[in-house]
This record gives sequence, C-alpha cells and structure tokens, in this order.
Amino acid sequence: MRIDRKEYFQKLLKWKDKKMIKVVTRIRRCGKSTLLKMFRD
Repeated sequence: MRIDRKEYFQKLLKWKDKKMIKVVTRIRRCGKSTLLKMFRD
C-alpha cells in the first residue's frame, strides 16, 4: 500500500535543481525512503 505524499513531493521538486543537500526527517516508518526513491526516479 502506497500513500501519496503530494505536498512533500512538491516541496522536494522545488529544490531539485539547487545544489543543496536535501534532508527529510520524520518519525520512523512514515515513508521517507519511498519518498526519496520517487524523487530519484
């Protein structure tokens, strides 16, 4: 089961072409790795 996190994904896309390190922090098992895999693809 995958939950769309459109708000967080859109925030990441805004920073896509910036030469800054992106850090995603939240509680455990909330989909951080999945979100970053989607961002990578």
